[in-house]
Amino acid sequence: MSDANPYVRPDVKVLLDMLVAMGGPKMNEIPLADARASYTQMGLLVEADPVPLATITDLACPGPRGDIPLRLYDPRSERAPGPVVMFYHGGGFVIGDLDSHHALCTTIAAELDLPVVAVHYALAPENPFPASDEDCIAATRWVAENGPTLGREATGIVTMGDSAGGHLAIVVAQQLAKSQAKAPVILQVPIYPATDESSDGSMAQFADGYLLTKETMDWFMDCYAPVAGNPLAYPIHGEQAGSPPTLLVTASLDPLRDQGRRYAAALVAAGVECHFMEMKGSVHGFVNLRKAVPSTQADLLAILAQAKLMLARISA
Repeated sequence: MSDANPYVRPDVKVLLDMLVAMGGPKMNEIPLADARASYTQMGLLVEADPVPLATITDLACPGPRGDIPLRLYDPRSERAPGPVVMFYHGGGFVIGDLDSHHALCTTIAAELDLPVVAVHYALAPENPFPASDEDCIAATRWVAENGPTLGREATGIVTMGDSAGGHLAIVVAQQLAKSQAKAPVILQVPIYPATDESSDGSMAQFADGYLLTKETMDWFMDCYAPVAGNPLAYPIHGEQAGSPPTLLVTASLDPLRDQGRRYAAALVAAGVECHFMEMKGSVHGFVNLRKAVPSTQADLLAILAQAKLMLARISA
């Protein structure tokens, strides 16, 4: 299929057609509290069920604006020192929380057989740029340096997230590379990340009709209020040469697709190991659509299988 007539998976088309039929106001047209609540409630309808785990614990760590809520996931009740996954949720820096990505985090922990610490960073517009970035950096440092308190001694950190969380996974890895934490970042897994200021290419091609819209992205960015050219806001401008091995994932029908492709190319140009996966015929947000779009469960499992292979080689 050409870019003018892109391939859409049958189960993705069913979801897109259903959303058109449902109608209703756009996210940026309703009160912010309602937008946040509807995002979490919609997740209950379209996302797969959580995986039972031995450990699911809410906790918090200190941050620049007060305590940062965290949630620890682990298929084991006790664990020897090893890698810890830091997960940063998506939602355009405006919506999303620990509950919106709860099922996804249980799957990540179960499939990787690793502890996962999810971070609920400060949201915009109440806390614009760089609040979310600073919170995620602080939380990751805390996990790296406070194994006894967490009950999980980290020998290495895996940064992972979707969308805005993919952006944060990259930013945290870049910043921790500049000043050594007790446990280094050994792998980053940004999933359809926001990485640069572009508004052309896939942002224009898939501006409407493919779940995430350009209008919604513009609203997110207005709330987040990033500074152009700042690596914390747009990690494409950061130092790539010091990046850890990377597994970068995009979706072919995503407005953010080309931002992910460009960031992968920048890593390769800097000599960084980068494994690139693009999910054909799928849309932004697919890792949270596994009940409504069954084919995306296989996508997620493929991503986690590749991450597991990379970690096995890195740890060898």
